[in-house]
Amino acid sequence: MEDLLKVGVITTTHGVRGEVKVFPTTDDAERFLDIEYVLLDTGKELRRLNIQNVKFFKNLAILKFEGIDNINDIEMYKGRELWIPREEAQELGEDEYYVADLIGMEVLLENGEKFGVLRDVMETGANDVYIVDRVDGEEILLPAIHDCVLDVDVEKNTMTVHLMKGLV
Repeated sequence: MEDLLKVGVITTTHGVRGEVKVFPTTDDAERFLDIEYVLLDTGKELRRLNIQNVKFFKNLAILKFEGIDNINDIEMYKGRELWIPREEAQELGEDEYYVADLIGMEVLLENGEKFGVLRDVMETGANDVYIVDRVDGEEILLPAIHDCVLDVDVEKNTMTVHLMKGLV
């Protein structure tokens, strides 16, 4: 699914008319206002669902899909992921990356020495934190700040980092 980006997970239904509450896995829940359709991972296939209406409640998006008009048509998809094609994604600014492109990236030290592999990205509010599995088997948390992350090369699938004092 490298050509797809996850935008949310259906958490539960909302009302009886087929609406669902979606936990956004994107940094901006309002991006659902600009999405024409999502691809629902049913567990067997990807099903295209055209978005008819979008509302927001707390940190959730409430979506209504065309052709799904009652709770029974959508209830079975609780916990399922919603995806969009990469070409439908928002353009990124400088020094912005899709999490999907960072996961699995080789992490190198300034001297080129292999340090580990980026396993996950944790959102903390102030800045993201990269969870890296080091080559020695240990885990380290690296703040996603310019002082620490020197270079990200999506094409080469590498990230070069500076280990600030106190991190190791």
